[in-house]
Amino acid sequence: MGAATRRPAGSAGGPDTPSRGVLHADRAGHLRHHTLGVSAPENTPARPPGMSRGLVVLFAIATGQAVASNYLAQPLLHTISHELHVSSGVAGLIVTTAQVGYAAGLILLLPLGDLFERRRLITTLAVITAAGLAAAALAPSVGFFMAAAGVVGLTSVMAQILVPFAATLSPDAERGRVLGTVMSGLLLGILLARTVSGLVAQAAGWRTVYWLAAALMLAQAVVLWVKLPTYRRHVGLSYGRLLGSVVKIARAEPVLRRRALFGALSFGAFSVLWTTLAFLLSGPPYGYGEGTIGLFGLVGAAGALTASVVGRFTDRGWSRRLTGASALLLLAGYALLWMGGSSLVAVLAGVLVLDVGSTGVHITNQSEIYRLQPEARSRVNAFYMTSCFMGAAGGSAVAAFVYERWSWDGVCALGVAIGLASLALWAFGARERTSSVAPAH
Repeated sequence: MGAATRRPAGSAGGPDTPSRGVLHADRAGHLRHHTLGVSAPENTPARPPGMSRGLVVLFAIATGQAVASNYLAQPLLHTISHELHVSSGVAGLIVTTAQVGYAAGLILLLPLGDLFERRRLITTLAVITAAGLAAAALAPSVGFFMAAAGVVGLTSVMAQILVPFAATLSPDAERGRVLGTVMSGLLLGILLARTVSGLVAQAAGWRTVYWLAAALMLAQAVVLWVKLPTYRRHVGLSYGRLLGSVVKIARAEPVLRRRALFGALSFGAFSVLWTTLAFLLSGPPYGYGEGTIGLFGLVGAAGALTASVVGRFTDRGWSRRLTGASALLLLAGYALLWMGGSSLVAVLAGVLVLDVGSTGVHITNQSEIYRLQPEARSRVNAFYMTSCFMGAAGGSAVAAFVYERWSWDGVCALGVAIGLASLALWAFGARERTSSVAPAH
């Protein structure tokens, strides 16, 4: 790797000895001023002694807004299918296209976080995402809309560049807490996107949702350019070799492979619910409009708020127990949702329980994988998140057609099967070594 003027991130011990290019954590401006940047011939130092509260909040907001772009369509599928004259199964493929685009971004773009200066990479992707959202607002046909959704999915992967960036900037003893806060923002973005999207669509039409999202994304690009610290770590690899190294890292890290499978199942369960919930709630016996359907995201958002709490417990070494409990919640959530065909209380309870379970699995997974190879966090995250979003894409594609053929009972049976698979993986799998890098105490 590059110059080793400081201890590598992930090592135990006290603060690193300052050297040329020392990162100051008190203000984002100081962080940016004293780092080396994209043209530097050396590494940016591995990590600063901490992150300010304001910087952590900025990371949480930015990740939430970025990933929200991928979920705006979910409460609108019923409306979009009518306006663009397609079936519910075809409309469900809008979600699948966005998820596949996101997975492609994870494979092709996320590893670039280990190669390029991160502030410049993140803000460039934000601008392209804004352009994709504007294209979706103009879409004359479902094919055009899907193409725009694919672009938005591809470039909104900036959220997953921000997450390992936060892990790099945070000290070992605070990493679980910082990641929990940032992931709370990300998960709230996913869930509140549905609420805001539904309310705005009901008031001003679904195209307004995308115009508003495009404007906010452009504003976010400006804020990130001004406030983010610059950071680059030289890896000495070409782009092709960088991509190839993702597979090599996965082969060398059994914990990463196992956690990626947990993530794929969890994201699949999550996507099965949110792809089909709008169809259930818009039909009998409910008959809700987009605004009301979007409000169900608030229930899931309450579950997402547990991310920070889970992060603190993972800092105490409770990852395995939390993973098992979270897998059990996935199963319990779909058992409740199965009763939701005729019970609104069961739907609300099921959404809350399922989202708490999904959050728990994801936070414990990330707590473990970010301990593995500190110098390759973007590539570690690329493998993990690609697995997660392939699971999400598969879940949304299967769920849309299962609902069309077997209605809500079929969707819940699919969710129960995923929950059982997660629980079996936890119960019967080998007890994993915590990581290849010992956590700091």
